[in-house]
Amino acid sequence: MSAIHNNPNTATASTEDAATALAAKNAIDFMTVARGLKTTPRTGWVRQEAGPRIESVADHSWRITLMAMVASSSSVSCDTNKAIKMALVHDLAEATVGDITPHCGVTDQDKHAQELKAMMDLTKKLTGIGGEGEISGSGQEILDLWKEYEEGTSEEAKLVKDMDKLEMILQALEYEEDGKNGKSLDGFFNVPEENGGQRLERLGGKKLNPEGHPSKKLLVMFEQSVEEHDN
Repeated sequence: MSAIHNNPNTATASTEDAATALAAKNAIDFMTVARGLKTTPRTGWVRQEAGPRIESVADHSWRITLMAMVASSSSVSCDTNKAIKMALVHDLAEATVGDITPHCGVTDQDKHAQELKAMMDLTKKLTGIGGEGEISGSGQEILDLWKEYEEGTSEEAKLVKDMDKLEMILQALEYEEDGKNGKSLDGFFNVPEENGGQRLERLGGKKLNPEGHPSKKLLVMFEQSVEEHDN
């Protein structure tokens, strides 16, 4: 019996099994925390008493992901796979810090710091077999994608940021069509000047990103909807 217990191959197998079990537990812990996106309502819609149902952050992220897939599919400058992944995780920090908006009284610097810490803590859960507490594998990929989105300089980040704005406007249109809102949603049709102009119809595929960018395809589709809203 002692020979079996002292067998180095048996000891190695036991160590690997333990590491694999830990990695699986950490992945489940990660998914459990990520569930917060499903239960976190979008703050803007709560403030304006939109209805009949307030969308969650997960609702918002899902459609942005689909929009990114559609908009980037025929692009030579955007990596569709990367854009989809980035859209999927761009609001992941909100699973723990919530949906912080300019109306929450939090500075951009503090918001970024809170979300960065949340992302660091969350992605550490996705440890590989290499060791507990170290960001590696898919955890590192998720963190890198989130940072790239925040920087907003790559073609994929620009695209996903465009989709973030456009999805909000599309949701506002849908809420208005439902006609069950406690307060006006007009403010959601305004885009800050530094982000492309005050009205969607002013964008024309140029203000958000240069002519020919894959965002142009969806911008054209939304212009008609906004014109109908204004009329």
